[in-house]
Amino acid sequence: MVFSSLIFLCVFFPIVFCLHCVIPSIRVRNALLIIASLIFYAFGEPIYVILMIFSAFLNYLCALLMGKINRTAVLITAVVLNIGLLGIFKYTGFFIATLNNTLRLTINVPQIALPIGISFFTFQALSYVIDVYRQQVESQKNFGKVLLYIAFFPQLIAGPIVKYKDIALEIDARSVNIRETALGLKRFICGLGKKILIANTMAVVADQVFQQEFDSLNIIGAWIGAVAYTMQIYFDFSGYSDMAIGLGRMFGFHFKENFEHPYASLTIKEFWRRWHISLSSWFKEYVYIPLGGNRKGRIRTGFHKILVFFLTGLWHGANWTFVVWGLFHGAFSFLEEFIPTLKKLPHVILHLYTILTVTVGFVIFRADTLPSALLFIGKMFTGFQFSPSSMSLVHQQLTPFFIVMLVAAVIGCGPIHSLTMKLRAVSEKEETLTSKETFVQFILYIAAFALLMWCIIRLSGGSYNPFIYFRF
Repeated sequence: MVFSSLIFLCVFFPIVFCLHCVIPSIRVRNALLIIASLIFYAFGEPIYVILMIFSAFLNYLCALLMGKINRTAVLITAVVLNIGLLGIFKYTGFFIATLNNTLRLTINVPQIALPIGISFFTFQALSYVIDVYRQQVESQKNFGKVLLYIAFFPQLIAGPIVKYKDIALEIDARSVNIRETALGLKRFICGLGKKILIANTMAVVADQVFQQEFDSLNIIGAWIGAVAYTMQIYFDFSGYSDMAIGLGRMFGFHFKENFEHPYASLTIKEFWRRWHISLSSWFKEYVYIPLGGNRKGRIRTGFHKILVFFLTGLWHGANWTFVVWGLFHGAFSFLEEFIPTLKKLPHVILHLYTILTVTVGFVIFRADTLPSALLFIGKMFTGFQFSPSSMSLVHQQLTPFFIVMLVAAVIGCGPIHSLTMKLRAVSEKEETLTSKETFVQFILYIAAFALLMWCIIRLSGGSYNPFIYFRF
């Protein structure tokens, strides 16, 4: 089940939310959310819901054992079992295929279906066990609360990756009121609009361009496809995060922000402070800093960064394109570390450098193979053939609706960053509002309602509706 579906919008969510509101007991509310979350996951993964429950119980048990036997041994066991579970389902085929290609072997490559969201709930469960080991949180004696933390449907499938210590108090005690519900609903609708109107529109164009034969692709078409995918992945994933944060708020949970206008960044380092923040902070807290961070000298710091970017790429998928994408970003981060004068360039040049690097990187991310990624990038910079077939592809993609959504995407990526922050501050202001601020809030809620209706109409028409991060 996905958030941007009529069955979720019109059936699942209204029923679960209404029941949650009328139930007074926090224990019964938690039980409701556990059952709803398992149904939500089982809707798309009826078998692998057992795997998710097993993962939650495994980490619940490891956390309990921390205080009874050797803590370090338990932690190592938990890490090995979690990474092993992830490796079996996500990387077995990839590793065997790589061995076959490298050593010219003929080992049969097993076709193992990838459980939806396994990368997210595995990292979330691991963070809980590690935090218990570090004594930053106490082990939870109630398995139901651990299961709710890991399986809670707003963040289960595509994040953000939530740390147990950030919502532990809200599992035990939370309130739902009209104001929080309204703010959460508005945030959810904004994310839905990002997904349905912008990301889905960009997805159609990106898919058509990346599926073209290279003979019918020129520099214009290649850049249209690259820009479309760059916009698609941002508005798809940030839209999902907005919906998750909004839904969480409506049920009394407050998740941290996952995106902060990353395309407004001036360096790759800044980009990763703004992009997929929950994943970046996870690797920083549980990999980069334990390795030594930046405390071991510049060379070791650079190595640590490259390793983290390698793991970040591998986390995204079992394909060398993801690994190279991670190393590509790591190389530029390493470059920025050793050429500090780079940051002294004019902001316009820095912004162009960052956007160009990110866009080229996402071509590698999107391509099926590394050779096809290189050919596509080559077309972006040397594809000056303007044959009738290549220009026909360009004209087919530049529909009025695509152009309008592309303009909206570009504006939404950065230029209105400060305005967005101001509007959010007005929306969440708790003290008495001025008449002007009240009017702004009224307009925002009217706009959100209109946006919801537009999204439902688009969904009713059966529009293209994939989610990029569901395969991770």
